[in-house]
Amino acid sequence: MYLAITLIAVVVVTGCFGYYQEFKSTNIIASFKNLVPQQATVIRDGEKFQINANQLVVGDLVEIKGGDRVPADIRIITSQGCKVDNSSLTGESEPQTRSPEYTHESPLETRNIAFFSTMCLEGTATGVIINTGDRTIIGRIASLASGVGNEKTPIAIEIEHFVDIIAGLAIFFGATFFVVAMVIGYPFLRAMVFFMAIVVAYVPEGLLATVTVCLSLTAKRLARKNCVVKNLEAVETLGSTSVICSDKTGTLTQNRMTVSHLWFDNQIHSADTTEDQSGQSFDQTSDTWRALSRVVSLCNRAAFKGGQDGVPVPKRIVIGDASETALLKFSELAVGNVIEYRERFKKVTEVPFNSTNKFQLSIHELQDPLDLRYLLVMKGAPERILERCSTIMIKGQELPLDTQWQEAFQTAYMDLGGLGERVLGFCHLYLNEKEFPRGYNFDTEEMNFPTSGLCFAGLISMIDPPRATVPDAVMKCRTAGIRVIMVTGDHPITAKAIAASVGIISEGSETVEDIAARLRIPVEQVNKRDARACVINGGQLKEMSSEELVEALKMHPEMVFARTSPQQKLIIVESCQKLGAIVAVTGDGVNDSPALKKADIGVAMGIAGSDAAKNAADMILLDDNFASIVTGVEQGRLIFDNLKKSIAYTLTKNIPELAPYLIYITASVPLPLGCITILFIELCTDIFPSVSLAYEKAESDIMHLKPRNPRRDRLVNEALAVYSYFQIGVIQSFAGFVDYFTTMAQEGWFPAYCLGLRAHWENQHLQDLQDSYGQEWVIQDGGNYRPLSRISRDDRGGPQQEST
Repeated sequence: MYLAITLIAVVVVTGCFGYYQEFKSTNIIASFKNLVPQQATVIRDGEKFQINANQLVVGDLVEIKGGDRVPADIRIITSQGCKVDNSSLTGESEPQTRSPEYTHESPLETRNIAFFSTMCLEGTATGVIINTGDRTIIGRIASLASGVGNEKTPIAIEIEHFVDIIAGLAIFFGATFFVVAMVIGYPFLRAMVFFMAIVVAYVPEGLLATVTVCLSLTAKRLARKNCVVKNLEAVETLGSTSVICSDKTGTLTQNRMTVSHLWFDNQIHSADTTEDQSGQSFDQTSDTWRALSRVVSLCNRAAFKGGQDGVPVPKRIVIGDASETALLKFSELAVGNVIEYRERFKKVTEVPFNSTNKFQLSIHELQDPLDLRYLLVMKGAPERILERCSTIMIKGQELPLDTQWQEAFQTAYMDLGGLGERVLGFCHLYLNEKEFPRGYNFDTEEMNFPTSGLCFAGLISMIDPPRATVPDAVMKCRTAGIRVIMVTGDHPITAKAIAASVGIISEGSETVEDIAARLRIPVEQVNKRDARACVINGGQLKEMSSEELVEALKMHPEMVFARTSPQQKLIIVESCQKLGAIVAVTGDGVNDSPALKKADIGVAMGIAGSDAAKNAADMILLDDNFASIVTGVEQGRLIFDNLKKSIAYTLTKNIPELAPYLIYITASVPLPLGCITILFIELCTDIFPSVSLAYEKAESDIMHLKPRNPRRDRLVNEALAVYSYFQIGVIQSFAGFVDYFTTMAQEGWFPAYCLGLRAHWENQHLQDLQDSYGQEWVIQDGGNYRPLSRISRDDRGGPQQEST
């Protein structure tokens, strides 16, 4: 009966697990439907229509503008300042320009294709639909995510392995005792009782409760630390993790462009990139800095959303693109109230940034009533800005921009660009009062004002900076033997810079390219095994075979993958799993959902994460903080340790419960432990201590050990069996038999007299069984032996003098 109930429970649990996985896959597909725009502007037969997006067909001509979702994959025909947000698709943190230019072989990188479900942030564009529905990039990702199968979690495999061992032993010993009982003459029903007693003795009834309590307690602890666990088994999986494949944008970084460095007065200055602005600031007493800060504040179209006076500047909502948002917040912190500052310098005209000119220009009136000149300010691509300048400002003085200063500019530009940062140049020009008097009509079409001969003020570089807690978290992962791999859709230089800053690429580690540059030899001549770090982009990954990728993962302990597609992220996860690793994947975008589902455990971001990513994941980080994963790893390891302790405790009872039957059969002593007693031990006294082990705290060195090898470090191994059976089990059995024989001796049955007593003890017709003192024992109506003298006392109402 117990075995039948257990089998029914297994079937029910398996069915529920299957339902859960099917429900999870359905949710993933449903979340992709949320990305579908409802309406689209289409041009058919020369007329514009507003139609449902699901009615679009390949070949339709559609228009998009700022604030619209792209209704399908389209090839751009015309555009005006069009920028789209590809962050959820490719991982690029800044808006991407869209224009008719064909710039790259890869569809994900060329500028003349806009993808279904991405958001148009500004500008307008017209394009021809090239893919709809499942044939779009998003549609392919959805199919990829729903097609990925779910593997068993490591803890499920371990528990199944343990159950197989225990079930095999229980049935083997139960069947053995059943056969022996039948051979020595017991009736079938009594032999079946023996069989059931052995099975009950072997089955750990408290295991299910212990596992559930362990997982539930840990999930509760993690919830208090901003980790929401969707699948309880995933907690232990995180503890077994040996490789973490982490996305960059929003996970390792703050997901906001921030001013990182400035170059003026021929010196590179570091800006404060901390999340709470607690870092050190640079020297702001220079006249050059004042001129540069004026250009940064005025040549900017971004503005703060209203009603945020009490909100810290870094957390304020800004209307504008990522770069201008970073510059606005930087100016607000450095200069003061930028909006009031702009009002003092009234804007007269403006030339927005475009891909042809690659600069943004605005003209402002000076506030001084004695100075009626106009101030022209410009920012843009550094090389384009430099070629429009004839002077450079150094320590407040305008100096000729000669070869020396041009070389200094190039050196600074290369240094900042090498850090993976986006660099912008800034310059200004005071317009001649006689040529451009107040009220002059500036024409931005004809450009009736100078755009050359300007004064170069400096460079400013921006980057999406890493979170403050990430370097320490990565170091803890290294200490715990966990390998962290960055997998991002961003540019290789940017990815490498962030990886180096957070410790994924450790200090002193070199790539093949770094070694070649240091030795001044071609890359082909470098021995790849000499390079500890490696940066592989999507193009290189596309040309690599599965075996080459696995070899690269073996060869280079520090890996960064950049410009990767969703399919490639999936391949990277599979390659890590081929090496026998337990893989955790973190991500927030739609493009991460296939890898999140394929991984042994998927971890999605709760704030910046898309619905598709959250539905594909097993765990959600409410604070989008990579450091929270380290907490999960520690709790997952604690679960495994506590389960091991609980099972060790549970297995120790098998020998003490099995030994009485063994002695009963072999030495023919009266049965020391009956089936009812065993059931009482199992259900009333054994479960509570085993469950209490789930509350054990972690060992002090739990995060200094290597991740367990799933093929070697099993939940139940030889060492645990020897400890439970042959050490603790034998001690408990010895103690139990000492109690048994002591109690029997007190009642008149010495140990030597008990041997071979079983046949007489169970003989229902024997009424004159004598103990070691010669005292006769008789069977009462209940079927139990009692001394004849005690029966006589009871019948007479108290103790009486017995005659010999």
